[in-house]
Amino acid sequence: MKQKRNTIAVLTGDIVGSTALGAAQLEHALSALERCAHAQADWMGTSLHFTRHRGDGWQVALAKPHYALRSALAFRAALRSHNPDFDSYIAMATGEAPSVLPSDLNRESSEAFIRSGQALDDLKATKHAQRILHQDQSAIGAATILADHISQGWTQAQAAAILNSITPLEDISYTYIAQTLGKSRQAVTKSLDGAGFGMIKLALETLERDFD
Repeated sequence: MKQKRNTIAVLTGDIVGSTALGAAQLEHALSALERCAHAQADWMGTSLHFTRHRGDGWQVALAKPHYALRSALAFRAALRSHNPDFDSYIAMATGEAPSVLPSDLNRESSEAFIRSGQALDDLKATKHAQRILHQDQSAIGAATILADHISQGWTQAQAAAILNSITPLEDISYTYIAQTLGKSRQAVTKSLDGAGFGMIKLALETLERDFD
């Protein structure tokens, strides 16, 4: 699937079990997502539009839609690395970019935003255990189902290691990650291997090349 000109990806999410988390923990979860969004700005080569909405909801617009699944997994890793009980439904959709993208995404109602919101409603209504969905039912949709299933099993340590590894811009050495996390290189290697990160990384790179 080739990327169309002037397209964006919109990720729309709701924190899972937000009522049980309470106000303070919900704020921690949303703050973790916002920090992750700021970190992803380097992937896009531009500032990333992240907006909170509907109390426990959030939305982000990506200037490079081929990174949508990688972005969703980074957001899950950010949540899980902060607290193993944190998770979010995440629905992804692509569409034509508006001529001007407002900093407050709650004010936007173009194609990608509508489709992403509808996909979130569909995701939350499904009887399956799926929590990440791409509205495109081709290869990216199938890969998302599998990546979601694998990543739901990430431990806190695995998520922390992945969060520091998942950038598409460069290969981060395990030694650097170990230093960043204050762990041994062996522990980082064990976490990434146990999380299936090697195969996830290969799958992401394969999908993303299809947009070149």
